[in-house]
Amino acid sequence: MLMTKKREDAAVLSQECIAQDIYSMWLKTGAASEARPGQFISMYTNDGSKLLPRPISICEINKAEGSLRVVYRVTGENTGTELFSKMEPGDIVPVIGPLGNGFPYEKAEGRKVFLMGGGIGVPPILELAKQMKCAKKQIVVGYRNAETFLKEEFEKNGEVYISTEDGSVGTKGNVMDAIRENDLEADLIYACGPTPMLRAIKKYAEEKGIECYLSLEERMACGIGACLACVCQSKEKDHHSNVHNKRICKDGPVFLSTEVEI
Repeated sequence: MLMTKKREDAAVLSQECIAQDIYSMWLKTGAASEARPGQFISMYTNDGSKLLPRPISICEINKAEGSLRVVYRVTGENTGTELFSKMEPGDIVPVIGPLGNGFPYEKAEGRKVFLMGGGIGVPPILELAKQMKCAKKQIVVGYRNAETFLKEEFEKNGEVYISTEDGSVGTKGNVMDAIRENDLEADLIYACGPTPMLRAIKKYAEEKGIECYLSLEERMACGIGACLACVCQSKEKDHHSNVHNKRICKDGPVFLSTEVEI
């Protein structure tokens, strides 16, 4: 049976705008009890004309209080994310989760690690940084400009290196430029962000012989692996479809970089 998670009504606990078009929402939800860094939830709007859920990465987990934090970008007018941004404490959001496999952060113990995020791939790196125990934790995050959302939270959980496209904060350029400028080294990488960024990190990891885990971004429909709308090319055949594809929502979103072609 493909549907292993039940849809539930989550309550909005708080919401705030933390950068241009970037919103932070805390939800009271049973999904918090099982959630791990790198997983996501599918959030439904209360607009009956929008049937498909929106997959949103988990930013923080509070198991004690049964709550999750999501940080998301509003992608346009009359979109699901815009409807979410107008919600207030006490409002109800139907959700399914937690979904996906999450980061294998247990592998980091005793190692020198890069935690890399870019754009809206930055939020899931926060809970990973909070839970990870390693010899050296280097958080390398990329933004468009000086609106470096979550920067203060990252600084409490590791060494932070920032890149911005316009050079207003940190290194001018991208996360790989920040690594080169600061002469950073690691023997394990965890990354989440847009495909061009992940492609560059994958190439860097392979050249250096570094174990690397990538959280892929993709448009999703069902979010549970049934529709095959979000697939990536893989080295091995998928046992579900018997082709060289993996379902990002079900088999991922986190993959060992050598397992996938991006």
